[in-house]
Amino acid sequence: MRGVQIAQLREVPAGLVDALEVVAGFDDALVGGFGRVGERGATALAAFAGALAGTPLAAPVAAAVDAVIAGSVTPEHIAALAGARSALFGAAHDALLGQLDTALGRARSPWTAPGIRPAETPSALAGARAWWHEVAVTGWHGVDDELLSAAATVIEATLAVPELRRVAVLLDGFAAELRACLPIATMTEVPARRWADLWARGVLLTEGVPPPEEAPRVSGRLLPLGVDVHTHDTAVQVQLHAILEPAGGGPTRLVRTAVAAAKVDTIIGPAVWRLLSGHPSLLTALAERRALTVTDLPLYGGDLGWADDRVRLDEPADPFATARVVLPAASAAATAPLDRHPAGIAEPVLVEGTPVRLDDGRLAVEVDGERISLAVDRLPAAGPLNADLLGAASALLGLLRWDDGQWQLQPLAVSATVKRRVVQAHNGDWACGVTDPKIAKEEARTGDAVAVLRERAGRLLRR
Repeated sequence: MRGVQIAQLREVPAGLVDALEVVAGFDDALVGGFGRVGERGATALAAFAGALAGTPLAAPVAAAVDAVIAGSVTPEHIAALAGARSALFGAAHDALLGQLDTALGRARSPWTAPGIRPAETPSALAGARAWWHEVAVTGWHGVDDELLSAAATVIEATLAVPELRRVAVLLDGFAAELRACLPIATMTEVPARRWADLWARGVLLTEGVPPPEEAPRVSGRLLPLGVDVHTHDTAVQVQLHAILEPAGGGPTRLVRTAVAAAKVDTIIGPAVWRLLSGHPSLLTALAERRALTVTDLPLYGGDLGWADDRVRLDEPADPFATARVVLPAASAAATAPLDRHPAGIAEPVLVEGTPVRLDDGRLAVEVDGERISLAVDRLPAAGPLNADLLGAASALLGLLRWDDGQWQLQPLAVSATVKRRVVQAHNGDWACGVTDPKIAKEEARTGDAVAVLRERAGRLLRR
């Protein structure tokens, strides 16, 4: 990030604090449920409606707040409230991302609304919409076994419809998370922001947004920068940040692509890679640090749809060299409206020539005279990165994120000096198997959980 004006990131965008306070009040009201809003909750919801005054959402949000206070909230009112909450976070996202683009000098294309194809709303969405409505009325403190058992039927129905897989996975994972926290009413502190985020996303996904028109197809060379591994008790997703060099020339693009798989909570650490064995080209490219040649893949803004039969391995490509030479000139895409949230900001950057130091007990790097904390808690157990390697780093590839009111750097790869030898470590190094002898020995001792579960599942299917 040489020449980057990081000091600009210390400035808080105008209105950001006020917007977050309004959303926090809304989230507190959701903890107790919209079916029994007290004086404090009514005041918070009134402030929430006031924040939307002068916008196209003003009238429906005001009507929804009145309905909540009167005790007659409908699914339509719930949709208006979820949409308004997402709109406030979207405004915060835009302010923060604009600030970051200015600091990095990164060009970003404007959002272009896609054409919409008319489509029927699957009947399975009705059950999902009703469940999210019941959750809002009940509140987190009112969630019980009966409500979570009702989610099972909804999950089964949505899983049966391919275009609703996103709805089903969200609902399945969220219901499992809530069940693990029962009884929620006795919790010392409810993760109100996180659960309200998931609730709002779930509500909006059940509104049956018609699919966009066919996405444009792109071909070219994909140069990996780093991989972000997202794990949950019920799912794993590997998200690759990369540079696309279009075939036939043209400006380079900063893109993301991802693959995912369902899992159970006993599959953790390096074992999650085995769940993605159906994507051998991607796993090999990560483990061997190679480029990929892609042909006619759909590009949704900055998200590249993955299709294994349209990808082949290319020559070795050092991610640090890619970040050093190609990343500065690559253009980024605008964020899709539904994905506009401060927590979703994840911009690849390269930091070189600055040692990692302790800052108030946390690892941090100094750039342009400003210290940026490292998000060590985001390091995946499925890769070799650890605090010791970060402490010895001379170069870092990572994602700039906004979290807990400040910018942080999530490491994806490091170049470090270990025993007077320069080594690189990347999150995807173990994609084709663990390369650390100690970790490999421990894995061999505990056994292959994925193989065991697949064998047991095979037995059940043969009965």
